Amino acid sequence: MAKKQLKITQIKSPIGKKKDQGATLRALGLRKIRQSVIQDDTPVIRGMVFKVKHLVEVEEV
Repeated sequence: MAKKQLKITQIKSPIGKKKDQGATLRALGLRKIRQSVIQDDTPVIRGMVFKVKHLVEVEEV
């Protein structure tokens, strides 16, 4: 059975936000607006996405 994956796309800049939110985007692998990454759907990744939910869009792949 295949693991679920999430496509995470950055839609806003972390400039002017808390430093840890920018660090969370970096940890997810996001560096530029409209850049997308594919991550496994784990509780750790879900928690990171929740922290920056106002800066990203998420869809299941």
